[in-house]
Amino acid sequence: RRGGAMWDAMEYDEKLARFRQAHLNPFNKQPGPRQHEQEPGEEAPDVAVEEALPEPPPGEPEFRCPERVMDLGLSEDHFSRPVGLFLASDIQQLQQAIEECKRVILELPEQSEKQKDAVVRLIHLRLKLQELKDPNEDEPNLRVLLDHRFYKEKSKSVKQTCDKCNTLIWGLIQTWYTCTGCCYRCHSKCLGLISKPCVSSRVSHQAEYELNICPETGLDSQDYRCAECRAPISLRGVPSEARQCDYTGQYYCGHCHWNDLAVIPARVVHNWDFEPRKVSRCSMRYLALMVSRPVLRLREINPLLFNYVEELVEIRKLRQDILRMKPYFITCKEAMEARLLLQLQDRQHFVENDEMYSVQDLLDVRLGRLGCSLTEIHTLFAKHIKLDCERCQAKGFVCELCREGDVLFPFDSHTSVCTDCSAVFHRDCYYDNSTTCPKCARLSLRKQSLFQEPGPDVDA
Repeated sequence: RRGGAMWDAMEYDEKLARFRQAHLNPFNKQPGPRQHEQEPGEEAPDVAVEEALPEPPPGEPEFRCPERVMDLGLSEDHFSRPVGLFLASDIQQLQQAIEECKRVILELPEQSEKQKDAVVRLIHLRLKLQELKDPNEDEPNLRVLLDHRFYKEKSKSVKQTCDKCNTLIWGLIQTWYTCTGCCYRCHSKCLGLISKPCVSSRVSHQAEYELNICPETGLDSQDYRCAECRAPISLRGVPSEARQCDYTGQYYCGHCHWNDLAVIPARVVHNWDFEPRKVSRCSMRYLALMVSRPVLRLREINPLLFNYVEELVEIRKLRQDILRMKPYFITCKEAMEARLLLQLQDRQHFVENDEMYSVQDLLDVRLGRLGCSLTEIHTLFAKHIKLDCERCQAKGFVCELCREGDVLFPFDSHTSVCTDCSAVFHRDCYYDNSTTCPKCARLSLRKQSLFQEPGPDVDA
């Protein structure tokens, strides 16, 4: 009986040693605080054995295996690239480890440290499985396809989504590209499946908005197919849900329409409505590229809009004044050195005309930002012309009707400017005398006197 007990104790010690050897930290070279005492005839173990681990609480299950302790497959070298014919077997082993890890996560108590560690192991196993299924091969840095200019991304972020397959891009293990023109993102394996040209080419060649509010023609006109990828769709969601784009009025599938929200230009210019509506991915990229392009001529599209939106009237007056200040800056050396006109470099069209607007301009008008910024720029320009620069002061005008008062400038609020000769008068003087510019009248009389035919010769 005593010999059997000793045999059981020796077998238990051997199992305990194998258990500790399997869980020994390879980076820990220091021996444990206590070691087994060596008997006279017993050889010293190669590896120092640490103290026995404490028993797990009764509520948490143990990782048990008939031969060795279950380590969720992480003790094996799953993270090295497979060679030759071992690819399929490695994938199968990873799948088994993933299933076992998922089972263990469900058995462990909620919010426990062991469950969190198991979740981290599961993430690593899935990443490796994805890498084995889609190996990261050497890809060119630049790919040109359907006017897209795709550049390989070096970012390792995992928060991007492929615009083609609508799945997550694992930046750590997958190669992905971004178009510099329209910011289209996709996996390297999805490049050959792209069928839609880059919208930046459309912006550069045909920079026009659809100014009809949601011009719907019906799903039957699309043959019950997606307007972009031509996948079958229906309003009942079988086989795929039909989603309408509020900008084009067409219907798209779930892969081409992600329910993105955007401001619709047609609703802005007709109804002054800035509420975002659902648009397709293609329309969203097009509207994003067009948002700062001045292509809206409001006086022709909807002239009544100025009667209902007072801010637009103020913006138009400030833009007209800035256009009248522009000749002063072009001929002023100090203004050119100070680069005053660069104050409007983000809105270059403001120094070219007073009619064209962009959607971003109208958004800033709605929020009250454009009026404040233009007022500050107007004040800065007027200060240079009327106070700081003597050359610009010398280019002022004197009212030719009353010839009294201070020097006048065409951008003053109490003046009137002749559209033909650009002469400046007091507004009261101009409208009290006549609606005809006296300077233009004198010029017309002088021309008539110069080109008047001579009378008949009396002596003849």
